[in-house]
Amino acid sequence: MGEITAILPAYNEEVSIGSIVLRTREYADRVIVVDDGSLDRTAEVAALAGAQVLRHEMNLGKGAALKTGFSLLNGDAVIVTIDTDGQHDPADIPRLVRPILRGEADMVNGSRYLNGNKRDTPIYRRMGQKVLDVATNIGCGLSVTDTQSGFRAFAGRTKGIFRFEQKGLAIESEMLADAASAGLRIKEVEIGVRYDVNCSSENPVVHGLRVLINVLQDMQLRKPLICFTIPGLAMAAAGILMGLEFLQAFAHGGSLQYGLALIMILLVLLGSFLALTGMVLHILSRVMHEFKRELTAQGRQNKEAD
Repeated sequence: MGEITAILPAYNEEVSIGSIVLRTREYADRVIVVDDGSLDRTAEVAALAGAQVLRHEMNLGKGAALKTGFSLLNGDAVIVTIDTDGQHDPADIPRLVRPILRGEADMVNGSRYLNGNKRDTPIYRRMGQKVLDVATNIGCGLSVTDTQSGFRAFAGRTKGIFRFEQKGLAIESEMLADAASAGLRIKEVEIGVRYDVNCSSENPVVHGLRVLINVLQDMQLRKPLICFTIPGLAMAAAGILMGLEFLQAFAHGGSLQYGLALIMILLVLLGSFLALTGMVLHILSRVMHEFKRELTAQGRQNKEAD
C-alpha cells in the first residue's frame, strides 16, 4: 500500500488552516489543500505550513474541491479527507487508515456517534443529523451512523467510482451512495469532534434542508421502488378500500356520492401509475448498472491486455 495522502478542502479558513496542516503532516505523507476560491489568506498560510496547495479561482463548493484533490492521486495512495474548520483531530488519521492498510475495508467513515450520541453534540445538530442519516441510509441501503462526516479514508483504487456531481455539502451523502453502488466494503471507526469552533459558514437549517432534498432526488433514481412503487400501491389500496366502503353503503340504500367516487378513481389511477413507474425505473436502473459494470470490466481487461 502506498503513501497516505490527506486532502483538505478549504474556503476562508485562514485562522485554522495552518494548525490543521501542521498536525495532519504528522500522520500523512502528503497534504493537499484545495483552496476553493477563498477571499482571505487561506492558500498562503497553507503553503507556509507545508501543504501542496491547489486553488480554484472562484468558489465551486466542497464537492468540486474534493474532485480536484482526488484527480491528482494514483491508485496506490491511501486517501484521507478532513475538514479544515478545526472540528476534526488529525490524530485520528491512523485509526481511519488502519482498516484499509489491513485490507479490511475499501472506505472508512469517521463517526461521531458510533457508540451512541455524544453528550457535547448540540441537540439541534443531532436531530438534523438523524433525519439525514435515515434518508441517506434508506437511499443507499446502508446502516452508517454518521452519514455527514467529512473525515474519511479511502483505498486509492476507489477514487474512480465517485461522481462528484454534488458541488456543495451534499457530497458526503453522494459519496456514500457511490460507494454502496460500487459494492465497496465500508467500515466505521469512532472519531472525536469539537463544537467550540466556527464549524460552517452556512446556516445549519438551510444546509440540512439542501442536503435532504439532494438525497431524496438521488433516491428517486437509486430506489424507485421505495419512492414510487410503495407509495403508489398505498394510494391504490386506499382508493380500493374507499370504493369497497362506497359500494357497501350504496348497496344498503345509501346515496351516490360523486365526489367520493371521483377521489376513489383518482387514487386508484394515480397509485397504479406511480407503482408502474417505479417498476419501470427499477428495471432500467438495473440494466444501466449491469451495463456500467460490463464496461468497467471490459476497460480493465483492455488495460491488462495493453
